[in-house]
Amino acid sequence: MEVVREIDNFTNSEGSLFLALGNFDGVHRGHQRLIGDLVKKARANHGIAAAFIFEPHPAMVLNPSRAPKLLVTAERKAELMNKLGLDKLIYNTFDLAISQCSPEEFVKSILVERLKIREAFVGFNYSFGHKGRGTPQLLKELGKKYDFQVNIIPPVEIKGQVVSSTIIRQALDAGDMELAREMLGYYPMIEGKVIEGEKRGATIGFPTANLGIGAELNIPVKGVYAALAVLEGENFGAAVNIGSKPTFHQEYPVSVEAHLIDFNRQVYDQDLRLFFLQKIRDEKRFSSVDELIKQIGLDRKQAGEIYESLESRGKIDII
Repeated sequence: MEVVREIDNFTNSEGSLFLALGNFDGVHRGHQRLIGDLVKKARANHGIAAAFIFEPHPAMVLNPSRAPKLLVTAERKAELMNKLGLDKLIYNTFDLAISQCSPEEFVKSILVERLKIREAFVGFNYSFGHKGRGTPQLLKELGKKYDFQVNIIPPVEIKGQVVSSTIIRQALDAGDMELAREMLGYYPMIEGKVIEGEKRGATIGFPTANLGIGAELNIPVKGVYAALAVLEGENFGAAVNIGSKPTFHQEYPVSVEAHLIDFNRQVYDQDLRLFFLQKIRDEKRFSSVDELIKQIGLDRKQAGEIYESLESRGKIDII
């Protein structure tokens, strides 16, 4: 898959363009259905399967204080899109000038004149143009005017709920990794570089890798989790703590610390991915360090058992 940064760098001499429109945060099961339909149609017509995504998320430009935390990085999104069979992914900068485009201006100047699309694929709740006034139905009407077809993909439901990035965030905020996994189609994941922490874990017998997470990214609710850690292509079971270290601090920024089971290498500045398998317990303030050490030992054991059970049954899907 070719990743194109900025629409001005896009060229296409390979065939008709079948284009997915949206933000696709998390590339969840609803998005997967949309991309799947797009790729199937493009292949059947010897066309190009592509997606057009504004970066950063429009809400981060228009209303930063209320912008949703993102489920995946732009790089992870591209990786997931690639695995779904896209040929091209176009990231284009979203700014205030673009935000002023009317729905028809967006369609005419970008979709028709610049990209020359043959078909568009959008979700049932897609919005576009100034103040999000464009709807899937309006896009369909504009498609008739400018001679391209519009495919509106209906919602995907799981357990009676429409799959959405918002519902997935709510599941993560509730510590419901199973619902998040079902809606994503893979275990929820965060990634970043290993950074220096307080190094307290090593002094109590449980060294941890502290993960640097971008402020724009969503992380699960505070607590202790069983996880799969992926480091330099190797998989490890892990016990992950997300929290503010209440046993040692009155106030402390939320941090993500992963204790990789049966692992003792230095990994500073390396890329680490954590896939959350199950929440084990809530964050807790302990009355003594000894009490904390005892609980961490129990957490490590439980996290290892959860990981081994799922791994042995081939149940860890980490696309």
